[in-house]
Amino acid sequence: MAQVKIYGLQEHLAPIKTQISDCVHSCIVTAFQVPANKRFHRFFEMTKDNFHYPADRTERYTIIEISLFKGRSVQAKKYLYQLLFTRFEKDFSISPLDLEITLSETSPCNWGIRGKPGDELTLDYSIAV
Repeated sequence: MAQVKIYGLQEHLAPIKTQISDCVHSCIVTAFQVPANKRFHRFFEMTKDNFHYPADRTERYTIIEISLFKGRSVQAKKYLYQLLFTRFEKDFSISPLDLEITLSETSPCNWGIRGKPGDELTLDYSIAV
């Protein structure tokens, strides 16, 4: 399970958000071996006056924040980053300099889902990848 938030300038993000969602989801499924039906994405389309970024970034600057249960290996995380950097550059002409990705890992007991604490869930996939 991974909750994904994607931030970018509205004028650049809005026209391609479906394709970005497909891309991000495909990368997560590949790197973390998450079932394809586990997609939880939210988009934050920012206006220029609400999205400030460093001068060495362009208007295509995009932030991806992913919240997930603890358990993925460093290798799996690095694989995810590489997949995202490669695909965003190839598919959307968003350079690695304009893409930032953060992972926030949470102990399952700190996540309420399906009416239970996460540590009481039976998942149909492993988080130890």
